Amino acid sequence: MEPFKKLTGIVAPLEALNVDTDQIIPKQFLKRIERTGYGDVLFYDWRYFDDGKTPNPDFEMNAARYAGASILLSKDNFGCGSSREHAPWALHDYGIRCIIATSYADIFYNNCFNNGMLPIRLAADVVEQMFKEVREHEGYKLIIDLEGMQIVKPCGASIPFELNPFLRERLLNGWDQIGLTLLNEDKISAYEKAHGIA
Repeated sequence: MEPFKKLTGIVAPLEALNVDTDQIIPKQFLKRIERTGYGDVLFYDWRYFDDGKTPNPDFEMNAARYAGASILLSKDNFGCGSSREHAPWALHDYGIRCIIATSYADIFYNNCFNNGMLPIRLAADVVEQMFKEVREHEGYKLIIDLEGMQIVKPCGASIPFELNPFLRERLLNGWDQIGLTLLNEDKISAYEKAHGIA
């Protein structure tokens, strides 16, 4: 998994409450077992008209000004619903590396760290101000500094954020669940050798 240290990216707004995993990646696309190929169907029911091909101009993220966005701005309870890991897969495949919202569903939140994405919780008034700034300034970019635990706005102002130290260390080092296991490779090998497994 690629380490996450500092990200500079365009912010795309998704001003919706309770964005569930079926909206992030609808169930008909869950047949694949690879982690790639989901970016084109992220927010499928919102992004496209009924033909599944024509972009819906009413979906704000479809605006050309948000092309290439790597930071998603949303609201309360993002990632609720079923526990499908395909949801962070789809966001990551689309290019999202960081999500900023007021709160997250627990399983989705933890799945983000398993897939190299940083979900940041901020107070509602801070998020509201950010929505305002994103819409007022085309090409609005943020610097997400995980090492410094801060978000730097285009004006230079910084917003601190909090994160569990273990989760922070995982992202900084690019450790997914397999990577964490391999940190103990010597101990695992010694155990296998001692018990005739190896």
